[in-house]
Amino acid sequence: MFSKRLLLAAVAASSCLFPALANASTAVGNLAVTMTIASTCTVTTSGVLAFGSVGLLTTAVSATGSFGVTCTNTTPYNVGLNQGANGASVTTRQMKAASSAALVNYSIFSNVAATTNWGNTAGSWVAGVGTGASQTMNVYGVVPVQTTPAPDSYTDTVTITINY
Repeated sequence: MFSKRLLLAAVAASSCLFPALANASTAVGNLAVTMTIASTCTVTTSGVLAFGSVGLLTTAVSATGSFGVTCTNTTPYNVGLNQGANGASVTTRQMKAASSAALVNYSIFSNVAATTNWGNTAGSWVAGVGTGASQTMNVYGVVPVQTTPAPDSYTDTVTITINY
């Protein structure tokens, strides 16, 4: 067992060895933590508008597709779709054949009734407000009645633009 005398001697010795600890003080300060979140938007999911396999184009063919848009919370945005790689304008889009110069006309709309052309010109953008999560944007396509070209695979690539 330690005696009181031995314990007091140990405490006195430690005070001599560590004099700064015997008279310790405390200082307090602050660390500022900051971050700025800038308005940002991205196309989060590239979509597909697939009309499937069809025969004669004697009746209109409809299809629905979608893509995702993610914008920071409360950020207002407008989404536009260009004329595509083969079209002359947003009202004259065309898919091109894989093995020839043949074309198939089609349109893209922002509503299921296929009455509002979706383009990237004044009045044809689709507006939204960001939530911070991906938001689904539906597209509605129509291949109108037209002279049926040769059998082949027909494709086009439409660029999605987000203004925010």
